[in-house]
Amino acid sequence: MYNPLVATADGTIPPLLPTDKEHPNESPYALTQEMVAEANAKLRDSYDVIVVGGGPCGATAANDLASEGYQVLLLDRDGRIKPCGGAIPPRCVRDFDIPDSQLVARIAAALMVAPSGRQVPMPIDGGYVGMVDREHFDAFLRQRAADAGADRAYGLFDRFERRSDGAVDVAIKPKGAGPDAEPLRIKAQIIIGADGARSDVAKQALPNAERVPCVFAYHEIVASPEGDSDADYEPDRCDVYYQGEVSPDFYGWVFPHGSHTSIGVGSANKGFSLRGATTTLRKTARLDGAITVRKEGAPIPLKPLKRWDDGRNVVVAGDAAGIVAPASGEGIYYAMEGGRQAALAAAKALETSDARALAGARKRFMKAHGRVFWILGMMQHFWYSSDKRRERFVSICEDPDVQRLTWQAYMNKELVRADPLAHVRIFFKDVAHLLGLVPSAPKGSGDVSPRPQG
Repeated sequence: MYNPLVATADGTIPPLLPTDKEHPNESPYALTQEMVAEANAKLRDSYDVIVVGGGPCGATAANDLASEGYQVLLLDRDGRIKPCGGAIPPRCVRDFDIPDSQLVARIAAALMVAPSGRQVPMPIDGGYVGMVDREHFDAFLRQRAADAGADRAYGLFDRFERRSDGAVDVAIKPKGAGPDAEPLRIKAQIIIGADGARSDVAKQALPNAERVPCVFAYHEIVASPEGDSDADYEPDRCDVYYQGEVSPDFYGWVFPHGSHTSIGVGSANKGFSLRGATTTLRKTARLDGAITVRKEGAPIPLKPLKRWDDGRNVVVAGDAAGIVAPASGEGIYYAMEGGRQAALAAAKALETSDARALAGARKRFMKAHGRVFWILGMMQHFWYSSDKRRERFVSICEDPDVQRLTWQAYMNKELVRADPLAHVRIFFKDVAHLLGLVPSAPKGSGDVSPRPQG
């Protein structure tokens, strides 16, 4: 029997269990024990940098450092696919040289769905949002790092111990090894912790790292409907549901991935059934009959850590550093940018033999994106707090100025300052909604989405 995915009292998520043997919660690209043993046997005794975590953040850091000639080990647990909507903006494609072959869909519009069921379309004028399948995208990024010269190890980070020469010994539990097996021990000058939310690297190296607030996310990957389906679905449209029954404090989504579609929800509300809400969402979108391919869940941090490095050997990035955008939950671009900044900081520390350079990763990232994170955090705290406010939030999204500036900021990952009059107009419209001076659903605006039957 599949465990209902409900956050427990201590904020953890029960492990995902497959519904049956036909759809295991493991990538088909998972390695055999023989392949793991062969790869681990070829490892060096010492590296400049060990990157813990093979997602977009860690793979980017490993690729950047290996491309500059550093000896890099990329440690990946293998076989785990993070629940993710899979959206990447054009800037991510440009900055990180993502080939078209990795884009499984190009999104031309979003559809915002209010608690009342009213739908507000947000077309993208002259652009697109790229969609990736994390199962294949992450594997591509790891292989690119290996092609650049990074070695790969398969297993789990256990701990690190400081050496008298200033380096660290990293203990690794090889994939598939028994509980009594002796861990591998490999020397490194620097560790980059890119091992996700509730990072084991961060917990050992940084004070209070385990206290970062999280939204718990769960999604189901299903076969995308055919053209003659009656599903409320478009292959080039991302649907976002701001409804309390779907999430009391975040949102639900239906994101096309070409032949597959991600349907999921997020919530920080302990005790809220994410699996039950996803079932509701599938009925609402008339996707309850779609074939389920896999199911995944994980915590997603929504607040950057106050410190990313220990001033000696360790720097964290990506989810491990808490850099997922509030309100939207967007993480791929920020993870890759965080990985790049961690790599730059590590390279500087190695070049100068000055561990203070590690602090540059957070400093540069927050200078570029900190204001956006602050604004999104305030927006989530206010607009997602009740269905009444969600209704008004969706109404605001109908405004042409809001749509244009939102998409421009999303595409380029920068706040738009070129149109001050538009910002003034939006400010006064927001004030009117906050004070209730305008109706939350203007007469004749938007459509009403179908509701689940029965």
